[in-house]
Amino acid sequence: MNKEKLQLYAITDWRYLNGRSKTEAVLEACKGGITMLQLRDKEAGEDELISEALLLKPICEKYGIPLIINDNPHVAYKVKADGVHLGQKDGSIKDARRLLGTEAIIGATAHNLTEALRAEEDVADYLGVGAAFPSITKSDTVPVTTEMYKEITGCVNIPVVAIGGIGVNNINELSGTGVAGIAVISAIFNSDNISESAKKLLDLSQKYFY
Repeated sequence: MNKEKLQLYAITDWRYLNGRSKTEAVLEACKGGITMLQLRDKEAGEDELISEALLLKPICEKYGIPLIINDNPHVAYKVKADGVHLGQKDGSIKDARRLLGTEAIIGATAHNLTEALRAEEDVADYLGVGAAFPSITKSDTVPVTTEMYKEITGCVNIPVVAIGGIGVNNINELSGTGVAGIAVISAIFNSDNISESAKKLLDLSQKYFY
């Protein structure tokens, strides 16, 4: 896949709407320059997730941003999203590929080199590797050091996006690790000015990784 689509990978968390609608929040993120959007809503059932995806899909299409569904290949298939992201316990990459086809973007979570190599062997298109830093979104994360990032990016041939607690104050620590970009939740969506926050993060991602 085009690794530049991973420069600023935004992941939704509706707890951070702060009075905005879901579409308003995503629209502001798109205006700010996010390069990919993952719809993540752990509280939603499948029907609700489909409804959310159908709301966000036209916005993403307008800005040329791939829409990725978290965890659920069947929802991605039903809404004709651009792809799916699978965690370690979210099913088979190969099964998702059979369902979604060769053109779909399939990402996989990895926490170490073994998981990264397995995902590449299963023909994932990119890896989400973390946690880079402590995260307010997930409390049960295991830290990935800069040396671990270098090891993973040096051993796989698919792009890697760093995730976990990344913001404007620590993104520089990932410089030189070989990652293609950053995946961000709260640093974008838990912001008073989503668009401006996204723009700053994109500028920094381009500075440190490209």
